[in-house]
Amino acid sequence: MDKLTTMKTFLAVVQEGSFSKAADKLDISPQLVSKYISALEDNLRTRLLHRTTRKVSVTEAGNQYYQRCQQVIIDIEDMENSLNNLSENVSGVLSISAPMSFGTKHLAGLLVDFQNQHPNLKIDLRLTDQFVDIVEQGIDIALRIGTLKSSTLIAKKVAPIRLAIFASPAYLKQNGTPTTLEALQEHNYLRYAHAEPTKRLKGYDELKNELKLESNLVANNGDLLLNTAIAGGGITMQPTFIAGEALAQGRVVRILKDYEPEPMGLYMVYANRQFLPSKVRAFVDFTSGYYGDVPYWDLGE
Repeated sequence: MDKLTTMKTFLAVVQEGSFSKAADKLDISPQLVSKYISALEDNLRTRLLHRTTRKVSVTEAGNQYYQRCQQVIIDIEDMENSLNNLSENVSGVLSISAPMSFGTKHLAGLLVDFQNQHPNLKIDLRLTDQFVDIVEQGIDIALRIGTLKSSTLIAKKVAPIRLAIFASPAYLKQNGTPTTLEALQEHNYLRYAHAEPTKRLKGYDELKNELKLESNLVANNGDLLLNTAIAGGGITMQPTFIAGEALAQGRVVRILKDYEPEPMGLYMVYANRQFLPSKVRAFVDFTSGYYGDVPYWDLGE
């Protein structure tokens, strides 16, 4: 039995949540879908799906297989479409959603370079730090920062995103430099409203019942929080793509390096379609390696 067919069938069942809907999507019978899934599980000697009369759910092994399987299909489609994309005339309007600070600081160069390769393509860029339902809002592709959860959307990593803790030299001179998480509690912490990355600090779990950070400013924009830190208003944790320039200029310094969280990622997220529009495929291919394994904003580290 064709392994690629069984993999695509398994993806369809997970994405649609039922054998019958997967059958409709693939234009085959539910009996054939069941046959493919059973053959796949027999071949892997692993239960991938829990089946009841009402629904289908994914086992832990099935979820791992789904993630790997999804990437395999992406890579195959990338390979098959790469030559076609070279000859296609990419045109139309490409709608992109991206985080506010990252977009204003680091997307302009990428978009100019991309449109130089595809001059007939127009970009509709929407900058927001709010979660966007790209299917409901008709957006072609979204750039998102974080650790993404399992989803029926396709996600491809673009670059690592590092978080670090910053303060201005003047603030530290006046208030002292904390060297432990406990000592951080004696300072004013400038907090980002949409998330609480302090929960990912190394050593947080041991102190979570005791770690209480005072914040006299909560804001939904990292640039403002960084500028407040530069002005001496407190200590903040920000991505290096926001703070990199100020760090290089000496307006802030990194502190508590041993407690920094593990890097997150910048991802491209787009709808799981069997045949992607050439404009989306072109952007995905172009952006995948644009920033490299070590982005330029981290080269000075």
